[in-house]
Amino acid sequence: MKTFLVMSDSHGRSGAVMRTRHLFRETDYLVHLGDGSADMRPFMGLYPDKTYILRGNCDFSYGEDECVIETEGVRIFCCHGHRYGVKSGLTRLAEAAKEKDCTVALYGHTHIAAIETVDGVLCINPGSLGAYVDASYCYLVVHQGKPTPTIVTL
Repeated sequence: MKTFLVMSDSHGRSGAVMRTRHLFRETDYLVHLGDGSADMRPFMGLYPDKTYILRGNCDFSYGEDECVIETEGVRIFCCHGHRYGVKSGLTRLAEAAKEKDCTVALYGHTHIAAIETVDGVLCINPGSLGAYVDASYCYLVVHQGKPTPTIVTL
């Protein structure tokens, strides 16, 4: 079993990131999906082997554009989502995930927490850690090839 703390859209509100810090040590993967990627910089040194930081449309110099994480027989596509038009639907995101042989796609950008299956791809948005809506993150468990996401409101 592997666990993920998935965050997005903190937009410089590092206090919200700090409120999830109690989970950093116990989870196997820390993923920030962008727009506030620099909020995770202090933790890169503490957890370099399990921290993945993606660059969003408001991040200009820190993070990767996309990545794929493979664990427990599941391939997970990670991105901010703006390049796939996620505010207009998840079809392009699901297609990109399938092209990378992934069955799960993690994305942000909309600031709205969501869990939806599109064309066989489990698409998960953890919501926003910023102040635009109720702050939330996703706690994702992958066990024996099955991903189980839970949206948690702060």
